[in-house]
Amino acid sequence: MKIPAIFNNILIVRTDRIGDVVLTTPTLKALRQAYPTARISILVARQTYDLVNGNPYVDEVLVDDREAKHKGVLGFLKLVRELHLKKFDLVIIFHTKRRYNLACFAARIPYRLGYKNDKLGFLLTHPLKDHRASGKKHEAVYCMDVIKALGIENDDMDVLVPMQKGAEAWAIDWVQENNLNTCGFITIHPGSSDPAKCWSSANFALLMDRLVEQYALKVVLIGSVQTIPVAEGILRQTRQRSQFLDLTGKTTLAQTASLLRRSRLLISNDSGPVHVAAGVGTSVISLFLRDQPGINPERWRPLGAKSFILSNCPTPFSVDNVLELVDQIFKNDSQYEIF
Repeated sequence: MKIPAIFNNILIVRTDRIGDVVLTTPTLKALRQAYPTARISILVARQTYDLVNGNPYVDEVLVDDREAKHKGVLGFLKLVRELHLKKFDLVIIFHTKRRYNLACFAARIPYRLGYKNDKLGFLLTHPLKDHRASGKKHEAVYCMDVIKALGIENDDMDVLVPMQKGAEAWAIDWVQENNLNTCGFITIHPGSSDPAKCWSSANFALLMDRLVEQYALKVVLIGSVQTIPVAEGILRQTRQRSQFLDLTGKTTLAQTASLLRRSRLLISNDSGPVHVAAGVGTSVISLFLRDQPGINPERWRPLGAKSFILSNCPTPFSVDNVLELVDQIFKNDSQYEIF
């Protein structure tokens, strides 16, 4: 079902989590190539603003601030009014929620493209069948499938996370202050929004000890405030405590991106930071403890030639398996010297 129209003012709605937003960036590029003179805006949550601020394929980043400005019924009406005043002629809704199907309908955006569902999907002018729960394709491919309704065919899946000036300055200073310019560092993200996706703290502790023993580098722990107890539990089980730096709960998302850009490698549970690392060009190992439809590696693995996965299915992976993959990555990456 193709939409027979030329658009000049396009809105993308992607107000969910970190990984979802990053994996939509190939679609932003494809839209810009298809509509080089159009104004393209993206609506995101406040927490993910820095993932698209400065994206070269977007003219404006809008924020649905549900904790303040757009909170409650009055806040929702304010969001509707703001969207209406922008006079968009097309909206592509990737985050399937009643809030956005209703808001874009109320804002009188004439073409509304998204997934047909029970979340007021009948308010869309061009609803599409939603096959994402099967997990047979990658999330970035599912996004590209949506814009096929516009006649756009594109298989470029390069993800992009722009750098923020203030975060870059912070990262430069932090790396220098901790003398990481010469030896380099590996970043570990041991958290996740779902505990079932988390590798054990004992495994992370053993991995970190063996990494500093095998390579002349340090290990940096990162994560949200919610990851602090996990990081503390890991550090209590390590033998090489002086070789580890704990930044969990201490960095913004933009600072995390700048830190990952300088890291030799990120090792992480299946979570948003693996996609940020891929978006800044850093090697990444994503650990998948689950392989059910819709939450499987085929749908959520990080993209790019420097991205790798280890899956617990059908056989659980070990610390040795992770170390073997680390060694392979370092040996194949000519920009790094192996100590």
